[in-house]
Amino acid sequence: MSRMERLTWEQVRAWRLDHQHLVERVPAEELLTVVAEVCGLHAQVPSSAELQVWARVDGMRPEDVRDALWEHRSLVRTWCMRGTLHLLTAADLPLYVAALRTHDRWWKGAWLRMIGFSADELRAILDAIRAALGATPLTREQLADKVAERVGPGARERMLSGWAEMLKPAAFQGSLISGPPQGQSVTFVRPDRWLAQWVEPGSEDAWREIVRRYLRAYGPSAREELARWWGMQPAPAGRILKASADELAEVDVDGYRGWALAEDVAGMRAAVAGAPLRLLPGFDVYVAGTRPRASLVDQRFEDRVFRKAGWVSPVVLADGIAVGVWGHERTGGRVEITVEPFRKLAAVERRQIGEEAERLGRFLGAPATVSYSG
Repeated sequence: MSRMERLTWEQVRAWRLDHQHLVERVPAEELLTVVAEVCGLHAQVPSSAELQVWARVDGMRPEDVRDALWEHRSLVRTWCMRGTLHLLTAADLPLYVAALRTHDRWWKGAWLRMIGFSADELRAILDAIRAALGATPLTREQLADKVAERVGPGARERMLSGWAEMLKPAAFQGSLISGPPQGQSVTFVRPDRWLAQWVEPGSEDAWREIVRRYLRAYGPSAREELARWWGMQPAPAGRILKASADELAEVDVDGYRGWALAEDVAGMRAAVAGAPLRLLPGFDVYVAGTRPRASLVDQRFEDRVFRKAGWVSPVVLADGIAVGVWGHERTGGRVEITVEPFRKLAAVERRQIGEEAERLGRFLGAPATVSYSG
């Protein structure tokens, strides 16, 4: 690695916004490129994933995202970073599974005691899940019944738990992803049967590629930030970064030290602020992934963006900084948007909020209005 490079947060925010596709929306045919380059979209709340697409891609409707999932099978929904549901491209799923396989939480004593099984019993349940699933979607109850047939009734209760104690480790092993909903019921399929192809790289190669993508979208980053983003301890995150040391450069961003791809530093230095104001939905990956938080939001307003129980608010984003929060609801055939700014908004910012509202109304298929409070 070469000498320490020095950058400013203004340069870094401009870089991140560009690589998060928040400077210019891309055409609909680039949907999969966007999902791949931002390392997946948070999808614990399905409507949030659809709005993250809206924030970055032109000419789409919510049903287009659903069609990509259930008809074209070009997107998948699965448990991934931090054990939360994400949308990934179907082509990228084997890449992430190769890294997820290295997660060892499921085999530690604390987890096994919590679920009430031994390591051998858990391994048998995971094998049964893989054997039970194919290309035909199964509801959670149907899957639980099939697993119970193979390993006994003791597993059925855990299979039906709302905390997904059995489903997450199965997803991390590449045995399970979400299938199309059946009414109010979720379903699951086995990815190597559901998708057209499955070519899984080695874990070391997978981690190198994920580090590249993560740093390009969220860097520069210290090992603690990579650990938090993925959901691991800092020590293994440090080892993962060290394995990619030949590709990295250490940078100083106004006193914050982190790692960036060496080939990206010149682009970061040349990045210029000037992105249009954006309305980002709750749990948007730009907001959830940006660290340190001081680079995103004034500390006085941090708890209005990052709320209790892990909720991340919809934010009004100006040049990469959260300058307010917002919400919307459908009422009487209209979409009513309420904005709560953290500071006085300039006339051009209010105009851009109006433009965002019009786009949101078109996306949701109803005219939109904007009001301000606070």
